[in-house]
Amino acid sequence: MAGRLRSEASAYLRQHAGNPVDWWPFGDQAFEQARLRDVPVFVSVGYAACHWCHVMAHESFEDQATADYLNEHFVSIKVDREERPDVDSVYMAATQAMTGQGGWPMSVFTLPDGRAFYAGTYYPPRPAPGMPSFRQLLEAVTDAWDQRRPSVEASAAALVEVLEGAADNNRKLMGNLLPFDPGTGPASLGIPRSMLDDAVRVLAGEEDRDYGGFGDAPKFPPSSTIQFLLRHAAVVRAEAEGTASGEDRENGEPAAEPARGLAERTLEAMATSALYDQLEGGFARYAVDRQWSVPHFEKMLYDNVQLLRAYAQWATQAAPGSDRDFACAVAAGTADWMIQRLGLPGGGFASSLDADTVIEGVHQEGGTYLWSLDQLREAVGEEAEWVADAMGIGESGTVTATGSPLHPGRRLDPEDQRRWDRLKPALLAVRNRRPQPARDEKVVAGWNGLAIAALAETAGLLGREDLLAAAVGAAEYLQRVHLDDGGTLVRVSHDGSAGVVQGLLEDYAGFAEGLFALYAATGDDRWYLLAEQLVLDAERTFLNDGVLGDTAIKPSQLAAASGPANPADPFETATPSGTNLLAGVLLTYAGYSGSSRHRQLAVQLLQYLERVAPKVPRVAGWGLAVAEAALAGPVELAVVGEPGPADELVRAAKATGSPGMVVAVRTAARTSQARDAAGAEPGTPGSGAERVPLLEDKPAPESGAVAYVCRGMVCRRPVSTADELVAELSSER
Repeated sequence: MAGRLRSEASAYLRQHAGNPVDWWPFGDQAFEQARLRDVPVFVSVGYAACHWCHVMAHESFEDQATADYLNEHFVSIKVDREERPDVDSVYMAATQAMTGQGGWPMSVFTLPDGRAFYAGTYYPPRPAPGMPSFRQLLEAVTDAWDQRRPSVEASAAALVEVLEGAADNNRKLMGNLLPFDPGTGPASLGIPRSMLDDAVRVLAGEEDRDYGGFGDAPKFPPSSTIQFLLRHAAVVRAEAEGTASGEDRENGEPAAEPARGLAERTLEAMATSALYDQLEGGFARYAVDRQWSVPHFEKMLYDNVQLLRAYAQWATQAAPGSDRDFACAVAAGTADWMIQRLGLPGGGFASSLDADTVIEGVHQEGGTYLWSLDQLREAVGEEAEWVADAMGIGESGTVTATGSPLHPGRRLDPEDQRRWDRLKPALLAVRNRRPQPARDEKVVAGWNGLAIAALAETAGLLGREDLLAAAVGAAEYLQRVHLDDGGTLVRVSHDGSAGVVQGLLEDYAGFAEGLFALYAATGDDRWYLLAEQLVLDAERTFLNDGVLGDTAIKPSQLAAASGPANPADPFETATPSGTNLLAGVLLTYAGYSGSSRHRQLAVQLLQYLERVAPKVPRVAGWGLAVAEAALAGPVELAVVGEPGPADELVRAAKATGSPGMVVAVRTAARTSQARDAAGAEPGTPGSGAERVPLLEDKPAPESGAVAYVCRGMVCRRPVSTADELVAELSSER
């Protein structure tokens, strides 16, 4: 029975282990049962933090009569979309093709071979206007299966054609990724700078100038788009330096202003809203309204690591003053929340916190985070009226009759900020005594890789060794638990035990992204070597006959549902696509290693942007950010010498904001730390012997440190001061 789910790595699957529904995990055994019984398959897809998933579970899957009907007439499969995005993406495409919309929980009905013939999302326990009850739906599907089987088969066949067409469109969009021909010379991006300018103009037209962000409700954090905008602003500002006016090439606007303004207005709007937890830090998944005042309360690792990186990048590029201080404060709050609430024993980060809080046995969305005026008075006494005014708490609630999340809607002035900082501990102490949302302790390799990158970069900005230690701990956990003896990366683990699902392209590339950032922050070449291994393995595993795939192997059921072709989907949703992440780490690896072949492959992966970016840039934000790095670089920086002076040179270089720069560092202290961490003796692999090509033949001075600025492994004279280094980097633009 449903006890099959008890040992699964996914908390979402384990949440359903006690249901009366006879759930199976996704796999050959479940579909074989359907074939033997000659019944359709019901595939239910969701995730642990999903509010409406909890609602449907309580209303239908915990109901004995509904479970009995499912068990008699269907084989039922439970899928965690976070563990199996390959399954989710195929059946979500089917759902959207059939209904014009999608979401979770997702309810899909398939033949025993995996082909979908009917799909939808949430269904209530009783009929609603325009929507049947779940039981009515089950009965209708059963009737069609028993009485109109040819029609069911025809629907499935027609849907396969639609999904095959979508896969073919992705393949055509990406083109044929031909092997590198050394005779073609150095790789060129093939995308004009004007196209990136056009993407900024499209985004400007989509901006909500009243409340920040893009588009109307519901409003999601545009994390990867912000990274592109910040990188674009840094590049065009650098290009404008030394000109008389600093004006835009085409229309006379200040060169960096459009992109920088879009990014900063969005970042400020989110951080001063209910989307951001004003007491503890961390961002909710999205807001249901334009004003960002009513969040959908689940907090996802993947959102927060991307936003942490964005606020750190804003702070790095901002001039000293209020903007920089504000961005640093949000970055610090988000990093602290991640470590406190999602950090796991032994390293690694959990996937999410639920949207719901269970209070007296009832799931209440956002129950932990809501405040009424009376609750404020109990917590802070006579200060309650000021808090209510400053944080948008009224007599009537925005979520419940009296409950609202904290929503300042503006940046507090210095005096109000000091007052708020003084009151926060009392409010947080009250909130911590409330029931807390559940945590999905599933560790996802790709998301943890992005967490490593964000923490490593933020640690340098804030001078926080604890953040760097957390990044190292997560990297060591993934290396220890998620990589098997043959070097295969596993996507998820739970409680220190690896699952059975092989990592996707986004896992290999996301982990490598984190390791390259960790190497740049620590100078420990074991992280560079592991990143190199992942990049090369990803190339071998996911690139076949000129076609890039998101998965190594397409399960037979998904091949039946959408065709045998397995082209990668480059478009982004809440996370960067595997395609764009791979392009980024290939570009970084080429900068460290001097590999023209890998730079050429990165360039080829980005060619689709020329057709997409001028029309729908928000589906390719990380790809555009990587394109900025490709156009600005590679600028290769090798720093060698004593730790203190070396750190000063690295800080000066990173403050320039160049997106095309890779940083390699060798100091005696870091070599010793790397050797100690690896438990190795001097001269053994990973122990300080030169393993990073960029550092080869870069002698250190007898005292102090020097920096070598290079392009294509051809270096300028070494410099020893921050001012000299900034001047060298400026001359490379």
